[in-house]
Amino acid sequence: MAKKRYAMMIDLRRCIGCQTCSVACKAEYEVPLGCWRTWVKQIEKGRYPYVRKAFLPIVCNQCERAICTTVCPVKATYKRPEDGIVMINPHRCIGCRYCMAACPYNVRFVSPRYNIVEKCDFCQKRVDQGRIPACVEACPTQAMVFGDLNDPNAEITRLVSTSPVQVIKPEMGTYPQTFYIDMDVDIVGAK
Repeated sequence: MAKKRYAMMIDLRRCIGCQTCSVACKAEYEVPLGCWRTWVKQIEKGRYPYVRKAFLPIVCNQCERAICTTVCPVKATYKRPEDGIVMINPHRCIGCRYCMAACPYNVRFVSPRYNIVEKCDFCQKRVDQGRIPACVEACPTQAMVFGDLNDPNAEITRLVSTSPVQVIKPEMGTYPQTFYIDMDVDIVGAK
């Protein structure tokens, strides 16, 4: 049996910037105020009176070649061999922040409760139960799709293979497993 290769695809033509994914994630993991495992980046585009907002939900990219796993001195950050989810073992993490410095996507934070690093893990406990991540389940516009890219019948496989998908910072060579449709390049570099 082939191993799984979990990925997420976010269709930005459907994203309305409602932050429901962020709220669902915070509720699922009891993320403290001021910290985020998932958030929606937004910028204003255009000039008055033709102004619009562009949105970019940010989750861990679950990179195929995850730099964060190579720098952790205690091997707390690792990639699950059975499905490619990049995890942090909270019992091993010493809060050194090396993984935060190495991550080119800025998707980690230090938990003020435990002084360890945390990040999106595609809701691995839910996934292990055969459920989808909380953010995907909560999205009111169904802009987020999650699944196994090695499953030829999965919706994500069909969408990624038939849609013009993009990844954030492809030049890093990390091979992100979070894909976007209709990503505005201006929002990627915006602060």
